[in-house]
Amino acid sequence: MKRFIETIKNIWRIEELRDKILLTLGLLLIYRLGSNVVLPGVDPSSLANLQNQTSEGLLGILNAFTGGAFANASVMALGIMPYISASIIIQLLGMAIPTIQKMQKEGESGRRKLNQITRWLTIVICAAQAPGYIANLTAQGVQYTIDPSTFWFISWVVLITGTVFAMWLGERITDKGIGNGISLLIMVGILANLPQAFFQELTSQIGIGGGGWVVFVLELVALYLVMMFAIALTQAVRKVPLQYAKRAAGGRITSQPMARQYLPLKVNAAGVMPIIFAQAIMFIPITVLQYSGAQGESVGWVVSIFGNIQGFWYNFVFAVMIILFTYFYTAIQVNTNNIAEDLKRSGGFVPGVKPGKPTAEFIDNILSKITLPGSILLALLAILPAIAMVLGMNAQWSYFYGGTSLLITVGVVLDTLQQIESYLLARHYDGLMKSGRISGRSTVSAL
Repeated sequence: MKRFIETIKNIWRIEELRDKILLTLGLLLIYRLGSNVVLPGVDPSSLANLQNQTSEGLLGILNAFTGGAFANASVMALGIMPYISASIIIQLLGMAIPTIQKMQKEGESGRRKLNQITRWLTIVICAAQAPGYIANLTAQGVQYTIDPSTFWFISWVVLITGTVFAMWLGERITDKGIGNGISLLIMVGILANLPQAFFQELTSQIGIGGGGWVVFVLELVALYLVMMFAIALTQAVRKVPLQYAKRAAGGRITSQPMARQYLPLKVNAAGVMPIIFAQAIMFIPITVLQYSGAQGESVGWVVSIFGNIQGFWYNFVFAVMIILFTYFYTAIQVNTNNIAEDLKRSGGFVPGVKPGKPTAEFIDNILSKITLPGSILLALLAILPAIAMVLGMNAQWSYFYGGTSLLITVGVVLDTLQQIESYLLARHYDGLMKSGRISGRSTVSAL
């Protein structure tokens, strides 16, 4: 505890870091306040059906990501998710469109162009999603006090503006604050539901028919172990040893100085994206059937599988899709040919492997081997909330036992700690860990 207090004092002594943290906290507070501002004309007392609808399923996940804004009919009800969707689309288009590929390789200027395209695409996606959200408000019996046509137009404009404002807050945190702005907004939205879920689970366990304090304490222990598992999965890397050709410098033969003498390949290079992709596809069949009004035995079979997130077949298909998407997204994220070419240009090589294409094949082979256990562990982590529900936990509390909520929270916390630690070490203060650098978190390669 004494060392922790001293670390907090060291953080406060660094003026630049202190200003960044205070700015970040202020912008996050603004985001949370905006998440509780109801759309103009909406009667807050008529939101009961909407809140019940978002208690579980896909809408429950969306509501968790927005910190309850979706269920509150807030001006930020769509949250930052349209921006995330736009970023994913741009990333996928980079595989097929040469112009975007060129921008990705242009450095800072290309990044600015892609950011501008992503912003406009965010507005387009939000403009398409907003009418669906407003229609759902009407379907759930939400009452409004102004003319329906006026309400539709105002709500459409306000929802787009709310998402753009949230996007602006995230970019300001990235540029002027502690960094990872968009991810921090999502994490804050997720953690906003934690106190309510905690007390609901506590009340249900110590109340009549509950398991008592012993069961609740065991749940907390299980949550701690799951968090440690998620951290280990996020940090796990396979270190590929590297050597660098010697160069003549000042009449002496010296080896090229490098910060690392290994190439870190992450066991879970795809992060949380395979779960997001798989969840989106899993909810498509049931959503289409609900809006089409189709009936019959085949429809009932589909509903029984894809409509029960606690069922065996749902989670089996879900896990298989996560494994497949992990391989797909890892192939997008890690370009072994580029890594091999960068190594060759910098004079680096893997011992016993020829530079160029053989190196790319060697790295690809290792990546394929470590991706399999990584994808299986990721799938296991994704279905843990369903297992928690089967064991009797409430839906909101069980979301923190795995899936996107836990992985996003763990990843953002680790990255933020790394940012703070880099400031401390640069000012010759002790880092956040006794051993110095927190290993395994950096997404920067050794090149």
